[in-house]
Amino acid sequence: MEKNTYTAALIGCGRIGFSLGFDKKREQPASHTMALMGNKRIKIVAGADTNKENLERWKKFVKDAETFDSSDQMYESFTPQNIPDIIVLAVNEDSHFDECIKAIKACPRLIILEKPVALNSQEAEKIRLAAEENKVPVMVNHERRFAFDYNMAKKYMSKIGSLQSVRGELYSGLRIYAKEFEADGSYSLLHDGTHLVDIIRFLLEEDLPQPLVTGIFKDEKDVVRNFSAHYSTKNCPDVSIYMSGRSRFFSFGLDILGTEGRICLGNGYAKFYKRKESKLYTGFYSLARDRSVSLPRKTGYFSNMIQNAVDFLDGREKLKSPLTEAISDLRALELIKKEFN
Repeated sequence: MEKNTYTAALIGCGRIGFSLGFDKKREQPASHTMALMGNKRIKIVAGADTNKENLERWKKFVKDAETFDSSDQMYESFTPQNIPDIIVLAVNEDSHFDECIKAIKACPRLIILEKPVALNSQEAEKIRLAAEENKVPVMVNHERRFAFDYNMAKKYMSKIGSLQSVRGELYSGLRIYAKEFEADGSYSLLHDGTHLVDIIRFLLEEDLPQPLVTGIFKDEKDVVRNFSAHYSTKNCPDVSIYMSGRSRFFSFGLDILGTEGRICLGNGYAKFYKRKESKLYTGFYSLARDRSVSLPRKTGYFSNMIQNAVDFLDGREKLKSPLTEAISDLRALELIKKEFN
C-alpha cells in the first residue's frame, strides 16, 4: 500500500452509503462508497450491512473489500493494530447512537457520521463525551458546508453590505413533526431541517437563539405540516425558517439580503446580485446579476467532504463539520420542536 494512504470501512451499504452513486440525475459522487473510491488517498477495506441484498450488491462493486453481516462482526475481525483509519457510518437515524458509540470504542483515527448526529441532543451529548474520552474525532456529513457554491456565498456575503435578512425554505411531502415519529427520526424537521439550520448557522457563524414560531399547521392526525421560525441574531436582525411537509415537490433554498446586494442559492441554483446604477430609473440604484462570479460545473459536496477528511488526517486542515457544530444544530431544532407542543 502506498505511503500516506488511509484505510476506510463502511457501516451501511444502502442508499446514502452506496446506491445513490448510480442516480444519473444527481451530481456524482452522491454516496459514501463512490466518494471514498474517488479519492486516491483512500482504500476501502471493509463493509458491513444487516441487509444481505445491499451487502451483496456492494461486494460486487467493491471487490477487494471484506464484507460482514453486522458491525459487531466487522469489529471482531480487526485487532487494535489494524483498525481502519476511517469508519463511515451511513445507517438510519435510529441507529446513529449505538453505531457511533461502537465505532468510537474501536478507536479509528476518524469517524464520518451521517447527519443528524442522533435522534436528540441527549444522545448526541453522550456521543461527544465518548469521543472525547477515547480521543476519536467525529465529522458529521452536513454536505453543504463542503459545497463550492455555499462556500462562495459565504465569501460573497462581505460584498453585499450589512445583512438585512436571511430566509431559509424547505418544502417537501414528508411530515414535519409528530411525537410518535421521534423513536425512528422519520420526520422532516430532523431529517431535512438539520441541513437548513446547519447551513444558516454556518453562513452566519453563530448559534440560533430561542425562536418565535408561527404559522403552525397540523393535519387531522395532529401531525405538524407547516411552520415558520423567526430569529434576531447578532449578525442579522431578521432570520426566518419556513418549512412545509405538505408540498408536492422538494425545494431547498436560501435568500440572503444585504444593504448592497443579494444571494439566492439552493438545490440546483446560485445567483449573486450587486447594487448598480439602475437602468430603469434615473438617480436610483437596483440589484443586478454579478456576472463576474464564475460558478464551478460541480459543487463537489461529497468529494470535498472526503478530501477534508484526508487533509485532517494529514494534519493540514481542521474538520469543516465537527461534531460540536452538529450538536448545536440539534439543539436549535429542539427549540423549534418545543413550540409545537
